Amino acid sequence: MLFFALRDLNDAADNLLTEFGYGRAHHRTLHWIARKPGLKVGQLLSILGITKQSLTRVLGPLIRQGYVAQSPGQSDRRQRLLTLTEKGVELERKLFEAQRERLLSAYREAGGPAVEGFRRVLRGLTLQQGRDYIDNLEAHRAKTPRLGG
Repeated sequence: MLFFALRDLNDAADNLLTEFGYGRAHHRTLHWIARKPGLKVGQLLSILGITKQSLTRVLGPLIRQGYVAQSPGQSDRRQRLLTLTEKGVELERKLFEAQRERLLSAYREAGGPAVEGFRRVLRGLTLQQGRDYIDNLEAHRAKTPRLGG
């Protein structure tokens, strides 16, 4: 079931990525940079679980084509901090929207308790490093006030 769900969830985004000559690795990179602007390259490597060489093949075109900007770290100038450009934000938003309706429909069909149960199942499938990262993101999100209310 997980195979078919992921295949169908990714289909719309994959079609959009193809128009740009990109693949799922580009999508994952854009997704994580969008979730944490100023993300260090080392952190992104850890999240994605890929080599520097693999990330270079993905990140290089995103930077050259103006979707991602990199800047040196403030305390350590050797660090490279990644943020999405306006163009990158727009592409990431389109990719998210391509998947959003399918997710919302599935959540509505399942109902709140099932969705919470599914979150627990996903957490159970995730290794501790990923759990820690997700926990940190959620804690940060809880502390950050939302715009407009």
